Amino acid sequence: MFIQTLITEPIHFFRIVVIVIFSITLHELAHGWAAMSQGDNTPQQTGHLTLNPVVHMGKESIIFLCLMGIAWGQMPVNPSKFRSGKLGNILVSAAGPLSNLALGILFTVLLKLFNVSGLLSVEFLYLAARINFTLFLFNLLPIPPLDGFHVFSEIFPQLKPLQYTQFGLFAMMLLFIIPGFGRGIGGIADLFIRSALSM
Repeated sequence: MFIQTLITEPIHFFRIVVIVIFSITLHELAHGWAAMSQGDNTPQQTGHLTLNPVVHMGKESIIFLCLMGIAWGQMPVNPSKFRSGKLGNILVSAAGPLSNLALGILFTVLLKLFNVSGLLSVEFLYLAARINFTLFLFNLLPIPPLDGFHVFSEIFPQLKPLQYTQFGLFAMMLLFIIPGFGRGIGGIADLFIRSALSM
């Protein structure tokens, strides 16, 4: 279990917790800001336009993060208020993963800059970039309730009925059972970082 890292590698443990909480909070805020730009004021009405991670993740998610290393967030939106239903849903759904992509790029740029100066921890910056690229890739998977499903189901409407079945739960469980799935996505994230650093 991830909580064991607190004993074996406490600095690494707290780095991951801080980075994941920060990244998920901005991920959910990106959904909220995109929804507001599409005419939906639900995020503001529900008090979700805040940097408070407890609002976006909930205590259960934060506790689960510390125990298992897995977390989630939520941003209430009302697609019926979007000015353009299909395009609005794509933009709002894609905003979260794209925020993680932007954070991954930002941390990679900082890693390249401060790797020379030594002002910031190279390990922290690399971990932050890796986690955000991983969140970007994972959330784009076309599996409900992930953001990628909402994007792809607008492009391929025949996928929409899947959100009302147990397919998403089954697929998510299967992903975590498949040996090497997490390492595979992490490996792609590493490839992104190494490619950027070599440029």
